[in-house]
Amino acid sequence: MPMTVVDHASQPKDEWRPGVLTRMVASAATGTSQLTVFEQWCDPGLGAPAHLHAVEEILTVLEGEAVVWVDDERRQLRAGQSAIIPAGRKHGFNNTGSGILRVQAILASPVFEAAYDDARETPRRWLPAAR
Repeated sequence: MPMTVVDHASQPKDEWRPGVLTRMVASAATGTSQLTVFEQWCDPGLGAPAHLHAVEEILTVLEGEAVVWVDDERRQLRAGQSAIIPAGRKHGFNNTGSGILRVQAILASPVFEAAYDDARETPRRWLPAAR
């Protein structure tokens, strides 16, 4: 398989929910076979609601600060820190700063799948194009 180059400047930011923009960096839609990588920009007080994945996730704060939780454990993270979230554990995060929070998420699956407490959330994203 040849190397794939992804031009992030040409990738759109999608509004996943009000105040939360998401840009897919790499996934099955761009040709990955084992990872999903995306960035999010979250307004103050916003982030990701309680959810879980069947795979491990690494959540890195690139700018700003956030409270990240896994089950009942809550930790404050700032830019340059990552949380390693085990597969199958309910987790989420909120922007606790006064500016925009920018995070990067890496999941050990080429398709983003999540189970949310809120059934209005979209459970699957960045699927490969139908052939």
